[in-house]
This record gives sequence, structure tokens and C-alpha cells, in this order.
Amino acid sequence: MTKKVINQNTKLNQELINTIEPKFIFADKPINRFNILETDDDTLQINKEELLKNLKDQINSIENCKLKENSNKIILGEGNINSPLMLVGESPGAEEEKLGVPFKGEVGELLNKMLIAINIKRQNIYTSYAINFRPPDDRKPTSTEIKRYSVFLKEHISIINPKIIVLMGSSAMEAVTGISEKITTERGHWKEVILKNKTFPLMITFNPSYLIRFPENKKHSWEDLKKIRDKIKDLKLKI
Repeated sequence: MTKKVINQNTKLNQELINTIEPKFIFADKPINRFNILETDDDTLQINKEELLKNLKDQINSIENCKLKENSNKIILGEGNINSPLMLVGESPGAEEEKLGVPFKGEVGELLNKMLIAINIKRQNIYTSYAINFRPPDDRKPTSTEIKRYSVFLKEHISIINPKIIVLMGSSAMEAVTGISEKITTERGHWKEVILKNKTFPLMITFNPSYLIRFPENKKHSWEDLKKIRDKIKDLKLKI
């Protein structure tokens, strides 16, 4: 009687393959041995929508917050939730609070013109705010408020999972990067932020509301927009 020899290395290799990555299927074909399981776009859409709903509920449940207490409506975000470009403003104003969506009125019109200048339609991107409630008398949010809401914003970014982030205004800059310097020294340079072990390239630029008050800075904003346009081309993004 011949004793069958068991190849322990083969057994261990198979077990290793089965435990490395659950999203791969091992096949016995000589070519394309690993096949990636693709995620259905509709499933991804539903998952994001559910995550955004949960995030909105979390923000709405915040306690002891003067921003929430003095505001009539939460503004989370608007646009294509699967867009590779996410634009983050500072905080809602009267027009945004009334309509419940970001960047409306004169500010929204200017933003639309800025985007069209680099061949982007507003509906093809996703917009949101660093602060989700309108501050009393449209004052600038405090560093404490920015830090408190930054937790929600970073989760928001992770859910949308964009390829590029544009931070418009010092509040958005501070919320995502922690930088509290003058925006004039930070804008116009590509930076990176790591959220949940993923690196996101970001550009800091002026908020449209600031440009309305100080139109002489539009020339600097245009330089930033051209860099964003070039980055989109470099990454071969379709927006």
C-alpha cells in the first residue's frame, strides 16, 4: 500500500489566497487568475444616499449649539454625489437657508460663472459647507465651531469620495486642513489631506461671497481655477 503524500505548501498557499482579500475570486484559469468583483453603480448610489441621510441625522441631533439654535434649516449638500469634484464653502447665508441648498443667490450666480470659465457645469459637481447651519447675522464661524463641525465635514468628504476637493474660504480651509493662517498665503497651492487612510488632493481658494466684496481678488481666483482645470486634465477626470 502506497502512502499518499500531501503537499503542505500547496495547502497553505491556497489558504493564504483565500484569506488575503475577500473581494477577489480565485480561478483555475491560466490567465487572469484573479477576477475583481465589480460594484454596481446603483448599489453605490443607494449606499451613499443612505450614508448621507445618516450623516444629516447626526448633524441634526447635535446639542448645545448656537448655530443650530439660531438657524431654521440644515444645509448638507447638493449635486452629483458621484462627482470626482467636491466643492466646500464656508457657511450658508440667508438665501441658502431659505432654499435649503448651497450657493444660491448672487453667490451662486458667481460660482456658476467661475465653473463655466473652466468648462464645468454646476450640476456635475457636488457642493457643501464647512458649517451646516447659517451663523447668526451671517458672522464668521468661530474656531471652536469650525472644529466641532469638521468631524461631520470630514465624514461627508469620505462618503462622497471625490478625486479633487476645492476649499472655498478660510472656514473650509481650517475645517479640513487645520490651517488657521490667512487664506491669501495658503490659496493657489495643491495640498493633500488624509482621511480614513485615503489621500485627497485639495486646492484652497477664495469664497465667492468674498470675491463679491473684494472683486479685485478675482484675478487670483482665476489663477486658482486654471490650476484646478489643469489637475482635472492631468487626472483625466470626466466632469
